[in-house]
Amino acid sequence: MLIEITLYLGLALMMLLAMALMILRIGTLLGDCPRSGRAAKAAAVTIASGYAMVGLGGVILIGAAIPLLEGGLLALLPALGLVAICLGLGFSHAVATLRAVVREAVQGAQSALPAETSKSTPPAEIAHPA
Repeated sequence: MLIEITLYLGLALMMLLAMALMILRIGTLLGDCPRSGRAAKAAAVTIASGYAMVGLGGVILIGAAIPLLEGGLLALLPALGLVAICLGLGFSHAVATLRAVVREAVQGAQSALPAETSKSTPPAEIAHPA
């Protein structure tokens, strides 16, 4: 039983690490934008750390059910499948949250630009003062 649990933990933690690193990588790629760069990088770190903690809890909970199944290596496959589905759903939610943060930052930057240009005097009034 110890071999199955060790194998499960190794594979599940590799999946968790790969997805957390992918969230950070997506945040880095989104951080190249000058309008949303700082927000994307900060959000990626926050979201990836939250994802890792929640995912680790799920990995441990699912791993705790392996001895209850008493199936040896046959219990390992459903546990790995369930953890892959759970981590994948969490990953898609984390990326959607990251995209929402970036969208909000870009919209905030765009709404600030017209406000600054409307405060300046139009060129027609400069050329022909009343």
